[in-house]
Amino acid sequence: MDQTKIDRINELARRAKAEGLTEEEKREQDLLRKEYVATIRRNLRAQLDNIDVVNLDGTTENLGEKYGKKAEDLS
Repeated sequence: MDQTKIDRINELARRAKAEGLTEEEKREQDLLRKEYVATIRRNLRAQLDNIDVVNLDGTTENLGEKYGKKAEDLS
């Protein structure tokens, strides 16, 4: 998500507090927020999929390979 969209989210939030939003602006705000949350989730998933855990026996296990496919199947 680019900075202009984030700025627009913030602008709409300020206007909502100050004077209220039209129905069209509320829909725009809702769509932008959903896109923002989806981006955050995608970034977090990518970070979590790259975590390696060292087991007690010394082997290394990638959590993305172990659990990533299960989470994708549920989506």
